Amino acid sequence: MDLKIQIALLVGAFIILIALMALTKRLTQKVTLMKSLEPNRKKVVENTFYFVYYVIFFVAVILILGINIEDLTIFFSSLLAIIGIAFFAQWSLLSNLTASVIIFFYHPLKIGDRVKVLDKEMNVVGTVVNMTGFYVLIESESGQKVTVPNSTVLQKGIEFIKND
Repeated sequence: MDLKIQIALLVGAFIILIALMALTKRLTQKVTLMKSLEPNRKKVVENTFYFVYYVIFFVAVILILGINIEDLTIFFSSLLAIIGIAFFAQWSLLSNLTASVIIFFYHPLKIGDRVKVLDKEMNVVGTVVNMTGFYVLIESESGQKVTVPNSTVLQKGIEFIKND
């Protein structure tokens, strides 16, 4: 393929990527306002879409540049083997990420809730300050901030405390 055509296709792919990201940002902002969703959930949805867009862009760049697929297959299989070993070594990280997805879509927990973690080893009562892909940050009445892994929230459970 001619170099000028490759450059034009790469620029076009990049412009499409930027346009998709802007459109996603606008749509998630609109849906967040219409459905009164939390900003953190908007950010998670945006980042998920961005990740998909980057993967598609990466594949498009590979196709445009005409990179040999066999070489990439060897590279990615090696990379996936290393990642697989790392995830196996850090199984708790993977379980926390999975738990965060479940909490995000199916759990009533949200920022600002007063909760008590139902765990014998962890006596935590306080207000949910932040929710991430790995933990829930709870601030106790004494002002102490405690991180509770998402897998603990899902497995042990939490009790919602009504505000007085």
